[in-house]
Amino acid sequence: MTSQPHPPGARRTPSVASSIRTLTRRWSALSGAEEGRNASLEVTEQEIVEEIDEIKRYEDFTTIDWVQDAARTQLRRKARRQEQSGILQRYGRYGWRRRLWDAYDAGQAWIVVTLVGIAIGLNAAFLSIVTEWLSDMKLGYCSTAFYLNESFCCWGAESGCPEWKEWSRFWPFNYTLYIAFAMLFAFTASRLVKSFAPYAAGSGISEIKCIIAGFVMKGFLGSWTLLIKSIGLPLAIASGLSVGKEGPSVHYAVCTGNVISRLFEKYRKDAAKTREILSASAAAGVAVAFGSPIGGVVFSLEEMSNYFPLKTMWRSYFCALVATAVLAAMNPFRTGQLVMFQVRYDRSWHFFEIIFYIIIGIFGGLYGAFVIKWHLRVQTFRKKYLSKYPILEATILAGATAIVCYPNMFLRIDMTESMEILFLECEGGHDYDRLCDADNRWKMIASLSFATIVRIFFVILSYGCKVPAGIFVPSMAIGATFGRMVGIFVQAIHESFPNSQFFAACAPDVPCITPGTYAFLGAGAALSGIMHITVSVVVIMFELTGALTYILPTMIVVGVTKAISDRMSKGGIADRMIAFNGFPFLDNKEDHSFGVPVSAAMTTKASCLPASGLDLSDVHQLLHDNRFQGYPIVDDLSSRTLLGYIGRTELVYAINRIQREAKIAKNAKCYFTPTNPRNNTVGPSPSTSAPAVTFDTMPATAGQMTIDFSRFIDATPLSVHPRLPLETVMELFKKMGPRVILIEHRGKLTGLVTVKDCLKYQFKVEAQEHPKDDDAAFEESHERIWQFISRVGGWFGSKRANLRWGALRLGDTYAGRTSPTRTEDSSSPRGREETRIPPHDVEVELENR
Repeated sequence: MTSQPHPPGARRTPSVASSIRTLTRRWSALSGAEEGRNASLEVTEQEIVEEIDEIKRYEDFTTIDWVQDAARTQLRRKARRQEQSGILQRYGRYGWRRRLWDAYDAGQAWIVVTLVGIAIGLNAAFLSIVTEWLSDMKLGYCSTAFYLNESFCCWGAESGCPEWKEWSRFWPFNYTLYIAFAMLFAFTASRLVKSFAPYAAGSGISEIKCIIAGFVMKGFLGSWTLLIKSIGLPLAIASGLSVGKEGPSVHYAVCTGNVISRLFEKYRKDAAKTREILSASAAAGVAVAFGSPIGGVVFSLEEMSNYFPLKTMWRSYFCALVATAVLAAMNPFRTGQLVMFQVRYDRSWHFFEIIFYIIIGIFGGLYGAFVIKWHLRVQTFRKKYLSKYPILEATILAGATAIVCYPNMFLRIDMTESMEILFLECEGGHDYDRLCDADNRWKMIASLSFATIVRIFFVILSYGCKVPAGIFVPSMAIGATFGRMVGIFVQAIHESFPNSQFFAACAPDVPCITPGTYAFLGAGAALSGIMHITVSVVVIMFELTGALTYILPTMIVVGVTKAISDRMSKGGIADRMIAFNGFPFLDNKEDHSFGVPVSAAMTTKASCLPASGLDLSDVHQLLHDNRFQGYPIVDDLSSRTLLGYIGRTELVYAINRIQREAKIAKNAKCYFTPTNPRNNTVGPSPSTSAPAVTFDTMPATAGQMTIDFSRFIDATPLSVHPRLPLETVMELFKKMGPRVILIEHRGKLTGLVTVKDCLKYQFKVEAQEHPKDDDAAFEESHERIWQFISRVGGWFGSKRANLRWGALRLGDTYAGRTSPTRTEDSSSPRGREETRIPPHDVEVELENR
C-alpha cells in the first residue's frame, strides 16, 4: 500500500517508512508527493542524482543517454517547481531578489551566447592579424615598424613600398630564410600541440559532430585545447603547410562555448542545454571564418548538428551575429571586410558559360573523391609508421612544402591572399605578377595548373599531421586556381573567336568573360566536394560576393559537384574520418535499407544480473571481469524475464557509497528489485528508504545483510521486439539517443543492441557489397615506403655522427618517451595529462554492453 502525502514538516512513522520500500517505479522518476518524502530527503536525493550525473559527465569515451538525460532534466525542473511552491506557501509571494534571480535564470542562455559570440569575434580578429604578420615575415619585414605586416606597412602607398624590405637582395638567401621560417613555425606548432594539448591537432570537425551527438571526449573542448589551438593555428598556417584556419576556427569556437558555458551551473548539469551552446558556437566559428553569419547557421544545421530545434537555430543566429559584429568592429584587415578574399561582382554572366560551370562542378566532385580516398590511405600509413615522430613529420613536411612552393607565385603567398588575387576582376588596376596580361596568358595557365596539382598533393599529405589544420581554405585555394585557369582559357577562346555564334550573347566593347568569377565558383565547388555540403556553400559564397547575380551559377556548380560526389564516394571527409576512427555516430543524412530484423545485429550474450541471489563479492567480480556500461536485470538466469536495467555508473556509485558508510559483509545478498522490509536490509544511500533505517542504527557486528539496489534500477528501459526492422532501431538511436536498446520477446530478454552493433553490421554489409582487393598491395607499398624513409633517415644519422638535432632527432628521441597515442584528431590528454588511447586497429568499444 502506498502512503499518502504528508503535510510539510510532518514526521513519518516506521510503518509508513516500511510501506515506501514496496514502490517499484524507477527512483529518479518519482516525485516527492508520490513517495510522501519530506523536504530534507528530497534534497538528499537530488544531491545523489547530481553526483551520479557528474560522474557520468566525466566518463571518457562513452555516449550520453539522451533518454536518461531528459529524465534528469525533468527531475531538476520538478525540484525547482517544488522550491517555488514552498516559497509561495511560506511567504505568500515572491520577493524582489527571487524575481531578479528568476529573470537571470531565464535569460542565462542569451547571456551565455552573447559572451561566447564576443569571445569568438575577438579571438578571430587576433588570429587574423597574427597570421598575416607571421606569413609575411617569411618574405621580408617592415622597416618602420617590425610588428606590421606588408599590407599595413604599405598602407596608402600608390607606387611601390620602400618601407617594406625583403630580407636580402640575394635571392638564394631569401629562399633559404623562407624555408627556415617555415620549418621553425611548423616545429613550434607541433611541439606545442604534442607537449600541452594533442587534441588541438587537426581540424576537429569530425570529433565535434560526435560530441554534439552525445559522445564524451574528455578534454577535447577544454581550456588548454583552446589556448594551444589559438596559438598554434597562426604558426601552422604561416609555416606554409597546405592547411587552413576555417576548419579549426569551428574547433576553437566550440571550445570557447564549452569553457564559458561551464561557468554557469545550468550548463554544467544539463547536457542538452550544453549541446545548444555548442551548436551555436559552431555556427559562430564558421561565421567569423568566412564573414558569413547566415552561412554559419546553415552550416551548423547541415553538417554539425543531428538535433537542431528552432530554439537552437535562434541562438545560433544570435551568437553568429554577435561574433561577426565584434569582428567587424575590430576590422582586422582595415578594409571594412570580414575576410581577406571578400569581393563584389557587378557584371552579369551568360548562358553559354553554363558549360564551363558544369566542368568546374565535375572537377569539384572528382577532387573531393580523390583527396578523401588518398587522405585515408595516408592516414593509415601515418598511424602505423609515423605516430612516434609527429614533430619531425610536420617540420620536414613544412620544409618540403616551402622548397617546392617558393618558385611558384601562387604557392609562395598565403592561401587566403592568393584567393583574394584570383577572385578579383582584371579591371580597376588589379594585377598580380602579370596575371591579367594577355601576352602572358598561357604562362599563367601553366602556372595555375602546376599550383593546382602541387596543392592537391600537399593537401593530402599535410591535412592530418599533428598541427592545427583545416581543409576548407586549401580546398578553396585549389578550386580557385583551377577555376581561374578555366576562366583565362575561356577568355582566350573568346578573344580568338570574338565573332563566333557561340559568343553571340557578349555585348560589344564590354568585357565578356570575368575569370575571377570562375575562380570564385571553383572555390565553392572544391569546398562542396570535400565536405559534401550544398546549401551552406551557396549561402557562404553569396555572402562573400554580395551579388545575387551569381546565385544561379553557384547553385549549378554545387549541384553538379554534389551529384558527382555522391556517385564517387560516400560522405564528406569529416564523415569518413568518423568511420575511420571508429566513433559511434549514426548520420541523419544516411538512409539505410538492410531488409533484416534487429536480431541480425543484436548481441545475444549479454551479461545479466538476477534480481536476487547474488552476493556482493559476485557483483564485484562481475564488474572486474568486464567493462560493460550496463546490465539488464532479469528474474533469474534461466527464465531471463526482463525486469529492468542498471547502468554501470549507478551500480559502482551505490556500492562505493555503502562501503564508505557501513561495514558490509562480502557475502551480503544483493537485491535488484524491491524486497519485503527486513531489519538487516541496507539501502545504497540514505535516500533509498526511510530515515528510520540508517547506517548508524545498524550493529557494527552485523553478519549476513542484504543490499537493496532497486532504487537505482530503470524499471522501464527502452525495449523492442526481435523482429523489428533494423532500420527502425537505427532511427530510434538517431531520434531519441538511448545508449542501449534491449531486445525482448514475450517478456524474455533475448539480447541487446547499441550504436556500435548497428555500425558493425553496416560496415560488414558495405564490405560485402564493395570488397577491397588491394589492401594487401597497399600494405606492401606502405612497407616499402617506410623502408625507404628509414634508409634515408639512417643515412642522415650516419652523416651527422656527433651532431644532435634535439627535438628533431629521428628514432631514439621520442621512441623512449611516453607520449599520447592518438587516433586522427583524437588523442586524449587534458591539459598536461598524457592519456594513451587505443590505436585504430584496436577498436574503441564505446558502447560496452
